[in-house]
Amino acid sequence: MIRHLPARCCSASLTWYRNHSNTKLFEKINMKFSAPVTVLAAFSGASAWSSSAFISRSRIFSAAALNGFAVDQSGEAATESFRLNYKSAEGVVSPWHDIPLEGSDGSYNMVVEIPKMTKAKMEVATKEENNPIAQDVKKGKLRDYHGPIFWNYGCLPQTWEDPNVEHPELKVNGDDDPIDVVEIGSAALEMGSVKEVKVLGVLAMIDDGELDWKVLAVATDDPLASEYNDIDDVPEAVKSGIREWFRWYKTPDDKPLNGFGFEEKFLDAATAKEVISETNDAWKKLRSGETEAGKLWVGKA
Repeated sequence: MIRHLPARCCSASLTWYRNHSNTKLFEKINMKFSAPVTVLAAFSGASAWSSSAFISRSRIFSAAALNGFAVDQSGEAATESFRLNYKSAEGVVSPWHDIPLEGSDGSYNMVVEIPKMTKAKMEVATKEENNPIAQDVKKGKLRDYHGPIFWNYGCLPQTWEDPNVEHPELKVNGDDDPIDVVEIGSAALEMGSVKEVKVLGVLAMIDDGELDWKVLAVATDDPLASEYNDIDDVPEAVKSGIREWFRWYKTPDDKPLNGFGFEEKFLDAATAKEVISETNDAWKKLRSGETEAGKLWVGKA
């Protein structure tokens, strides 16, 4: 049974991960943190690139293979040259535009960018040709989180949060990226893998005045998938941990706290699927040229 702790700083995040992991790391950590920076500092030695993050060159992932895709690494890990490139029998493809949104039996395909318990800020490079996965660079330096993320993180292909459209209730525009996914299963998923996930809910994060939806999901082959079907099935400690991690994670860089719409509540699975459908419609307009792409690489429809 998961014991709910107050969602102060990131203690709820740590509580959840401690109760869902075989690691003994948390036995050595004092849970009584007084500031988010302290939480992050406690993990300052965590590897930005853990062994679970690495993949062998030209490895074909099971979910990607079902769709005829393989993943190939170029460049060296932890350098600006590192890329994960997606290929099919016809050549290089885009994980954003060419991998289908929907999986089997009502699931969705998640492109895994950041395995849990790593710090390197990896992302689908929306402005690069064919959109490989690369490490984000800020002010000439590779970007890392100040502490590890406790869940697998990635995006849904063929979605886009349109920065030209204002949300009717929240009065903020999209963040110009594919919609994000937080996967809460028990396994650390490999960077670059494509995983079928069950959608459980969604959180409306507002980051620097932009709407940045966070879809909560679990891999369909994870043991928790049989227990979780909607947002109310997810323990409050899990939801609090995710919300507080995303609220505080930029503060070590002297950035303000992130906010959340809808009274900071996770919305249910049905609403999450509506949001996904809306972002898929926005992507279709982007891909077809109906919406101006700007600096985004969208290839050919």
